[in-house]
Amino acid sequence: MVADSPEPTHSAHRKVGDGGLFVVWLVWGALLCGGLLAGNLPLDDASGWSEWGRLGSSVLLVVAAWLFFLRGRATAASRYLLLIAIGMTLGALGDFFMAGRLQTLIKLPNPALGGIAAFGLGHAAYIAACLDAHKRAGLKSRTARWGALLIWQLIGLVGWYFIVYPTEVDRLQLLRWPALVYTLLLACTAGMAMSLAVQDRRFSLLAIGAALFLLSDLILAWGMFHGSFPYSREAVWIPYGGGQMLIVYAITTARAALCGTKQ
Repeated sequence: MVADSPEPTHSAHRKVGDGGLFVVWLVWGALLCGGLLAGNLPLDDASGWSEWGRLGSSVLLVVAAWLFFLRGRATAASRYLLLIAIGMTLGALGDFFMAGRLQTLIKLPNPALGGIAAFGLGHAAYIAACLDAHKRAGLKSRTARWGALLIWQLIGLVGWYFIVYPTEVDRLQLLRWPALVYTLLLACTAGMAMSLAVQDRRFSLLAIGAALFLLSDLILAWGMFHGSFPYSREAVWIPYGGGQMLIVYAITTARAALCGTKQ
């Protein structure tokens, strides 16, 4: 009798894992959409339901990121997956800071400072993941890397200059310069992701996700520094939640590149 090959079992486990990640994705979408919808309905504590739906969607992306890492920890993509999981975890922590849910534990002059710190550290992890991806995928074009970084740094700088810099509100001036550092850090993530995508299209989802994250940040800054506007919550959270989701789930297309498989 011929011994059974381990490959079918491995494939079966991968299919089960893919199914689980798909379910997490569906629940993430339901929580995000439900949270945004709840905020526009005449419900008791509508804002509370909306907030917990949005925060719950971020927690689900943390779960997905760590599931991706656990599935791929024995592969060449393990470091990239770990860094993405750390970045997403810090991003969710930033969401809780921005919602004021951690103010009783960590008192800050402005909860947004905690959000900026957590998101900034998260993007440092994303940038490190992109650097690892460049190495693992064998992408060596200096023109692509520095060109993409320059483009996105200029986009971030222009956005900050016109949205954040002009503020004359005392309580917001505290955030002006931290916001510049934070915006340029997000722009660096977008640039690094774009430099991967222009060299290997399997990183396109990652690049789109990073760009959406920066877009959501600029929209959020507009609301903070210039006053709220109709459907501002949706304007921020749709690109933000979608961007974070794409950063996490980009592994579905980038996995082969990270493990050295040809296109």
